[in-house]
Amino acid sequence: MSFAEKITGLLARPNQQDPIGPEQPWYLKYGSRWLGIVAAFFAILFGLWNVFSIITLSVSCLVAGIIQMVAGFVVMLLEAPCCFVCFEQVNVIADKVDSKPLYFRAGLYIAMAIPPIILCFGLASLFGSGLIFGTGVVYGMMALGKKASREDMAAAATSPTQMAGSQAGGQMQMGGDQHITLMEDPDVWRPT
Repeated sequence: MSFAEKITGLLARPNQQDPIGPEQPWYLKYGSRWLGIVAAFFAILFGLWNVFSIITLSVSCLVAGIIQMVAGFVVMLLEAPCCFVCFEQVNVIADKVDSKPLYFRAGLYIAMAIPPIILCFGLASLFGSGLIFGTGVVYGMMALGKKASREDMAAAATSPTQMAGSQAGGQMQMGGDQHITLMEDPDVWRPT
C-alpha cells in the first residue's frame, strides 16, 4: 500500500457510519469539519502566542495559551486524524467520538473554548478559542436538526380548541377550567 492510498483511506474512513446523517446538507457536513481544522490550526498558533506572553510576566495568559494549544490539538485529533498518522490510537479515539451524538461534540468544543478566553482576554485568545467555539455552535446547530416544514409548524401553532378532540401528533388537550384568552379574544392583547 502506497503512502497516498494510506492517507486516502484515513480520510475516507470506510467502516464508519455517517453520524451526521443523510438529512444534513453536504456543505454543513464538510464545512463543519473544515471549520474545525482551521480553528484547531489558529488555536495552536495563537495559543503559542499567548505562551510567549510569559515575557510580560502574565502567568494567566501562559496557562490560557497552554489550554488553548491543548484544545487545538484535541480538535485537530477529532476533525483530522490523518494529521496524526504516527499515533496508532488516534483513529480509535476519533471513531469513539464520531459514534457519539453531535451535541456531545458541540458541548466538548464549547467547553474547551471558554477557559482560555476567561483566563486571558485578548485578541489571540478571543480569535483562537472563538473559532473553536464557533465550530461547537455549528455542531450544535446540526444536532438540532432540520427545521420543520411549513405545514408541520402551522399544525403545531393551532389552538387546542380548534383541534378535532383527538390526541394526534402528541398534542395535549386543555382542561375545561383553562381558558385561552390571548388567542381567542383579541381585546385582551390590544392596548387600551
